[in-house]
Amino acid sequence: MPVVYDAKSFPKKAGVYLFKTEQGRVLYVGKATRINERVRSYFSSNPDRKMITELVSKSDKIEYIITTSPKEALILERQLIKEHKPRFNSRLKDDKSYPYLILTDEEFPRIMYTRHPPKSRNKWGPFPNANAAKQVMQLLRKQFGIRDKDCKGKDGCLAMHIGLCKGPCLDPEGYDTIVNVVTEVLDGKAGALIDELTKKMDQFSVDLEYEKAAKQRDLIRAVRITTSQHVVSSKVYRDCDAIGIASRGDLAAIVVLHADEGVVKGQEAWPIIHRGDIGETVSMFVSSHYQNRCPPRLLLTPTPLFEGAKEWLNGRRQSLVEVRTPSRGDLVTLQNLANQNAEAQLSKFLDKASGSLEQKAANDAAELLGMDKLNHIVCFDMAQLIGENRVGASVSFRNGRPEKKEYRRYTVKGEAIDDLRMMSEVVERWLKRQDEWPDLLLLDGGETHLNTIHQMLKENKVDEQFELAAIAKREETLFRLDMEPIILNRNGRVLVHARDEAHRFVNTFHRKQRNRNKIKDPLQDVLGLGAKKMQTLLRHFGGRKGVEHASIKDLQTVPGIGNSLAERIFQAINP
Repeated sequence: MPVVYDAKSFPKKAGVYLFKTEQGRVLYVGKATRINERVRSYFSSNPDRKMITELVSKSDKIEYIITTSPKEALILERQLIKEHKPRFNSRLKDDKSYPYLILTDEEFPRIMYTRHPPKSRNKWGPFPNANAAKQVMQLLRKQFGIRDKDCKGKDGCLAMHIGLCKGPCLDPEGYDTIVNVVTEVLDGKAGALIDELTKKMDQFSVDLEYEKAAKQRDLIRAVRITTSQHVVSSKVYRDCDAIGIASRGDLAAIVVLHADEGVVKGQEAWPIIHRGDIGETVSMFVSSHYQNRCPPRLLLTPTPLFEGAKEWLNGRRQSLVEVRTPSRGDLVTLQNLANQNAEAQLSKFLDKASGSLEQKAANDAAELLGMDKLNHIVCFDMAQLIGENRVGASVSFRNGRPEKKEYRRYTVKGEAIDDLRMMSEVVERWLKRQDEWPDLLLLDGGETHLNTIHQMLKENKVDEQFELAAIAKREETLFRLDMEPIILNRNGRVLVHARDEAHRFVNTFHRKQRNRNKIKDPLQDVLGLGAKKMQTLLRHFGGRKGVEHASIKDLQTVPGIGNSLAERIFQAINP
């Protein structure tokens, strides 16, 4: 069955989304600054690409992974495309990927910039900003003298003579310290280097050497950009699972983010019964989740596991499983990412649970009334105050849920002041504007309302298009044509809800109408009394109170107001 878009199922956050089949095959991977808006575009009536229609028709579900920034979504998208090779993703002919910086596993490690890194433990990236990565590599060579070529010349290489290499092949002393410093910078601990570059920039500014100061500024920017680019991917994410949890009441969502070879490669999510204690819930999940699969080398959890869980994991893996609850560094970033995704998944599960409960209420009412389905209900109610402010309203329920865009308000146009004739007028006006009929037309009233509206429907030849019922407030009694009235029980809760919602909606409208009429000036409707004459009238009597107490003879003394106008003014003030 083709996938259907549900706005509440997708977060307003950056990340990647995956179109999948029921068997789990990935058909398409995309990135987005706002996942909900990007996914919605695939369901527009005029898609901008031909492949979209086919993609949607072949997909059974859409999953997503939240990232902390659009830049990380860009990296993760590329990694997932390489991992799954989706059919509907375009492929670059040169098969380029994002670049990495690596330190080789040699006696004197070299720094290298490459798009095809070897399986080295000293690897940083991928970097979406390739120029910044190159700048940082050059800066590290110039600043620390780490080598980039394999040179074993007796007199040293050119790079050594121009200060870009310390020449460890001739004098290895201190080179291991250089490697450690460069490693820290690439791990994001570039504070000391940035401080030194900042001092140089300030000094150049004092010496009025602004071009040199600008170059230092650009270097600082390059270091900051590069050291902040490997959040989704990190060299510490090797055979690692991060468990995130979010809960509301007794429902929880648990997410497992899988990471290996330095990048997040996917996630799984499950709804679960929350036991009130996060440690207990996570521990029970771990024992169930890894019962039939091998635990990873590193497991991140939001809270320490219960006693015995770690030993059980070691036995399942048959080697040591490191279980950590991180508090700093890249592992915290991955743990926070898992928790963010758990929050998004929980909202999705809650919406689905809510929807299923409301649909169940509609199904229960359909069974109670002996109907095949009750997925669309329209309910009417009326309101007035001693013949004034006569209004009506209708509310619509679809699948047990209020559909507020289909709510309607009516002002009674006829002379009728009784509920029966007013409701008959309003329902008849509603009939003439319908493109589809509901399963049930529900009235707030008793048996008399039911018979009156049924007669009107017969006159309009639509009495067989839908079921008709009226619900009286006393004992919640439901009246239907040619059937015994029934007192609603819990199975009729959606009908009571629809009646109460119609009552609330019409009363709100009625209150607004009354307030609007209170503000209205009765003199504004007097024929022949314009703005200038009204101003003269108020000035003559010294204000509104004077006009209200004036007789017809008094009104006739006002310049410009004759006998007939004076009578009309008097009648407007004293109806």
